[in-house]
Amino acid sequence: MNPTTVAAFPARTVDDIVNRAGRSDFDRWAEQVTRCGHCSHPVRLRGRVEHRSVTGRRVAYSTDGEPDRVLLIRCGNRRAAVCPSCSWEYAGDMWQLLYAGAAGGRKGVPETIRSHPLVFATLTAPGFGPVHTTRADRCGPARCRPVQGKPRLCAHGRPTWCTAIHREDDPRLGQPICPDCYDYSGHIAFNWHAPELWRRFTITLRRTLARQNGLTAAEFARRCRVSFVKVAEFQRRGVVHFHALIRLDGPGDEYQPPQISIDAAGLADAIRQATAQVRLTVEMPDGHELILRFGTQLDTQTVNGDSTGELTPEHAARYIAKYATKSAEDFGLGERRTTPEAVALLDVCDHVDRLVRTAWQLGEHPAYEGLRRWVHMLGFRGHFASKSRRYSTTLGAIRAERRIYRQRQAAKDVRELIDEETTLIVSHWQFAGVGYLTAGDSVLALSAAARAREQRKAARDAA
Repeated sequence: MNPTTVAAFPARTVDDIVNRAGRSDFDRWAEQVTRCGHCSHPVRLRGRVEHRSVTGRRVAYSTDGEPDRVLLIRCGNRRAAVCPSCSWEYAGDMWQLLYAGAAGGRKGVPETIRSHPLVFATLTAPGFGPVHTTRADRCGPARCRPVQGKPRLCAHGRPTWCTAIHREDDPRLGQPICPDCYDYSGHIAFNWHAPELWRRFTITLRRTLARQNGLTAAEFARRCRVSFVKVAEFQRRGVVHFHALIRLDGPGDEYQPPQISIDAAGLADAIRQATAQVRLTVEMPDGHELILRFGTQLDTQTVNGDSTGELTPEHAARYIAKYATKSAEDFGLGERRTTPEAVALLDVCDHVDRLVRTAWQLGEHPAYEGLRRWVHMLGFRGHFASKSRRYSTTLGAIRAERRIYRQRQAAKDVRELIDEETTLIVSHWQFAGVGYLTAGDSVLALSAAARAREQRKAARDAA
């Protein structure tokens, strides 16, 4: 951190930085920050570890000797907007889970899984009104919404066209052309019912595959299993869509090939048919019924381990994993429950503000009971990442492997000090808080994280 950077901070923060750097235990504090992965909001713990044996009791570790008498551990938040470090680790775990089910040969999934039909699918939301967007034609970037025929105004006297060529960082992207024409109630209703739409899609897909193969639903279940993993992503307009890897397996838990004659192209065709058929009729507060469905912009790409598909397993896993750390916080909303009054104090655009207010109003209706608890997620109440039981391993198993590895590494340092057969290890821990104690500590941690990223980047470039 250079002097000009330090001078840009408030005087109190600079004092905190100087005080921390001048302490005799600064190196140990910096080591703790590194060991917790430069977490943005580490959990602070107080406690000790005791070794008990027939010869007595000995304190093997205590936070009394640590800086500030606490131990720092990761917060574990998956959201990149909350903690880039922990979200990076979460994305890595998701990649392992995704790749194991796409390529096999790891995490208990055999390599023979590569021969199973596998499709990468993106299921989008329908339109609720025209919004500003990016377009491209044969000549490159194109106008947002060019005039079609005779120019006309909407019912509210606003243009129905936009001749601008938007850059990727244009704040207007995702905003309605006319906010008063936009169906905000339908938008929130789709987010609220999106998990049910996905459930119905999986049911319809099984029935479609059974029909294509001349089987009943029961016969299909005895011959084939639909395995999947999906991740939800918010589009710029604030509505969710799903990225999914969908695979066909045989019955049982041994990852056998499906006992029906179908390839990845046939699976992709069945996905397109099932998506077009899914419908969900919901009641709206004004008494009318709204029919929800997925959008027409469906994308399917075949995945194959021998590079004959449109995507490789590595690329498909990488593409989906990066969306697992996204959330509604990218729109300026916090990670906790909120109210329209609280959102008014945040720096959010008018479109997001109207979405929040619409969700709050819908929450008064009995059919949308509980919606107000999910206003900060723009009405989406589902899991951002979920999978069928036998797609591959689990995040819990991956984290357990890492925990066991770290425990074994730590055990090497004390193996000669204890008798494993007669020593009992007892831990006592208390929660002491979340986050760094001062703004200066946060700045130092972020600076160390930036240096670590640069070092990793330099190492990759050198390789």
